[in-house]
Amino acid sequence: MIEDIINDTKNRMLKSIESLKSEMAKIRTGRAHPSLLEHVKINYYGAGTALNQLASINVIDARTLSVNAFDKGSIPDIEKGIMNADLGLNPVTAGEVIRVPLPSLTEETRKDLIKVVRAEAEQSRVAIRNIRRDANSSCKNLVKEKIISDDDERKAESRIQKLTDEHIVLVEKSLEKKEAEMLEI
Repeated sequence: MIEDIINDTKNRMLKSIESLKSEMAKIRTGRAHPSLLEHVKINYYGAGTALNQLASINVIDARTLSVNAFDKGSIPDIEKGIMNADLGLNPVTAGEVIRVPLPSLTEETRKDLIKVVRAEAEQSRVAIRNIRRDANSSCKNLVKEKIISDDDERKAESRIQKLTDEHIVLVEKSLEKKEAEMLEI
């Protein structure tokens, strides 16, 4: 019973960390990375479709992405979708390839983006703490139902706290790494 609760807690905390990493990947640093455009929705035949389903996204150099559409007729829609994605990017079509140059980040923009990254990290910390609270309350319910003893509950809660601390450290490491990336010129 306790092992099930701890395994579920661990899995949920790992999902929270994965979610944080995917959200951080969407936040632009000074370097070009395909994940900047993967979540962009394109109006393709009336349906909102993810860009990575309509085209391949490649890095040409440190500040330029190229988008190669699978269907050449969708190039204007892709270009419009990238402009409307509110990323501050202006795609340039050169024949069948869409080039997306990334403007360099100003100091003010970097500071604003760091605030966003810190907010994402805080949301992740809160999610991990909520998972801990749910696991602890599950243990308390097992004690009320007399399935486990008070000693077992205390041991389980200390294991859950240890898991929580480990995952909070992972959040901190991800935050530090992203901040260092963003401050890099």
